[in-house]
Amino acid sequence: MNIVDANMILRYLLQDAIQFIDQASEKIENYPIFIPNEVITEVVYVLEKVYKVDRPLIYDSLRNLLTYSNITTHDRSILVEALKVYSEIKIDFVDSLLFAYSKIEGHTVFTFDKKLNQLLDELRNA
Repeated sequence: MNIVDANMILRYLLQDAIQFIDQASEKIENYPIFIPNEVITEVVYVLEKVYKVDRPLIYDSLRNLLTYSNITTHDRSILVEALKVYSEIKIDFVDSLLFAYSKIEGHTVFTFDKKLNQLLDELRNA
């Protein structure tokens, strides 16, 4: 299986480095690709902190990318749920991943993070 790194995904999504666009497009669109959660996390961080992309646009862009039939992840449903939560609530993406693991797979999350604990409490009480 092939893995793309965050830079390859960023060049593909942003189309900002002319010398890398064709190569990024070819790899991402035409090869079987596995994207680890860690790479998605880095992409989210860079898009938000470096490029100042709004969370809903990050959600839309990555959710769309994850629909490609040649792209696999550890668990697409976890990533999509985490991206959705991240786009709607002002929490870190890693915290939204933890929330998604709890919501979808029933994992218990132990944390000192107040906002995450509040979300987890709401989930348990729903």
